[in-house]
Amino acid sequence: MAVQKLADLLKDGVEGRHVLVRADLNVPLKNKAITDPGRIDASIPTIKTLVDAGARVIVAAHLGRPTSPEDTQFSLGPVAEALSKRLDQYVALASDVSGEDAHERANGLNDGDVLLLENVRFDPREKSKDDDQREELASELAALTGDNGAFVSDGFGVVHRKQASVYDVAKKLPSYVGYLVEKELDQLSKCTDHPEHPYAVCLGGSKVSDKLGVIKALAPKVDTLIIGGGMCYTFLKAKGYGVGNSLLEESMIDECASLLAEYSDKIVLPTDIVVGREFDANTENTTVASDEIEDGWMGLDTGAESTTVFAERLHGCSTIFWNGPVGVFEFEAFSHGTKGLATAIAEATKNGAFSVIGGGDSASAVRNLGFADEAFSHISTGGGASLELIEGKTLPGIAILDR
Repeated sequence: MAVQKLADLLKDGVEGRHVLVRADLNVPLKNKAITDPGRIDASIPTIKTLVDAGARVIVAAHLGRPTSPEDTQFSLGPVAEALSKRLDQYVALASDVSGEDAHERANGLNDGDVLLLENVRFDPREKSKDDDQREELASELAALTGDNGAFVSDGFGVVHRKQASVYDVAKKLPSYVGYLVEKELDQLSKCTDHPEHPYAVCLGGSKVSDKLGVIKALAPKVDTLIIGGGMCYTFLKAKGYGVGNSLLEESMIDECASLLAEYSDKIVLPTDIVVGREFDANTENTTVASDEIEDGWMGLDTGAESTTVFAERLHGCSTIFWNGPVGVFEFEAFSHGTKGLATAIAEATKNGAFSVIGGGDSASAVRNLGFADEAFSHISTGGGASLELIEGKTLPGIAILDR
C-alpha cells in the first residue's frame, strides 16, 4: 500500500474524530521569543484544514534537546501562543506529554479544537534506543485519540528519526502524510529524481564528517559542488594550505584529499577568507587569500572574491541545492559570504533555476539576512532530513507509512 495523504483522511471524514499530528515546531528562541517562525507557519495548513473539517486536533512536537521536564526553557509555551495567533483560536498546552493532564484535555476537546502536548522530548522514551520503551510511549500517544483516531505525519524535520512520536506511533493508528511532508517530498524529488542539469550543490556547516556521506553520494551526480563554512578548512588543509586556528578535522584530511583528486573539476573551494583573531562578533578581522591564513587567525567567513566565483559557477544552473551557511552569519562582520551566496542563488532562481534551501541554519540565515521565502523555489523545514533524502537514505518516518 502506498503512503496515504491528508486528502485520503479527509475523504474518510474527520468530524468528531481525534487526530494526532506530529508537527515540527522546533523554532529558534531568544529570551523566550521566537526568532524564526518558519516551521510554525509551515505547519498551519495541515492543522487549519483539520480544524475546519471538525477534527479534534492533538499536536505533538519537540523543542531543542532537553534532558528532563525540568529544562523549562524548552517548554512549548511560546509555540502554543504563536499557534493561537496564527489559527485565530486558543490552543491549549498540556502540562505533560501523555499523562493525566494530556488525557484530560484530549477528552475535553470539541470539534475544531486544538491541543498542543508539552515537548515530547521531556519524555526520555521518545528518543530511546529500546524499541519497547518507544512502543510504550507510542501506545500512550495513540490512546489520546480514543477508539477512532488517526495519525498525521507532518514534521518533515524529524522523519529521518526513528522516534516514538514519529515512527512507532504510525504502527498504532491509521496514518497519513500531511500537506507539509507531502510538499517536501514533492519538491525535494526534483533534486533526487532526474534533476535538471547543470546541477549545483552548495554545502556549508562546521564538519566534513557530518556531510561526508552526502558529498560522496552527490559528487558523481552534480556538475558543481561548492564547499564553504567551517568544513572548507579541512579541504584547504588537504591542499597543503595552512589554516591557522580555523576549525579543522585532522582525521578527515586524507578523505578530503581523495575527494579533491577525484573531483577536482567539480569541487569549488573559497579563494579568499575573512579571518579573525578569535570567535567573537567584534574580533579584529581581515581578508586573506585562502592559502595565506596565518597562525593566530581563524577563518570565519568566505570573502568577496569567493562570492564572485560561486556566483559564476551558479549562473546558468537549472537545479541548485544549498545546505549550511558558509560563514558565522550570526555575527554581522562574518555574514557577508552567506548573504552573497544567497543572493547568487536568488538571482539564479529569478533566471529560471529550481532552488532548494535545505532547512536548518540555512533557512534561518536567509530569513534573518532579509530574504523573502519567494526568492527561492523551496525552503525546506528539515535540515538533516533534506540532506539524508538528497543523499539517498531511507527516512524511517516515511518508510513506516508505506505499508
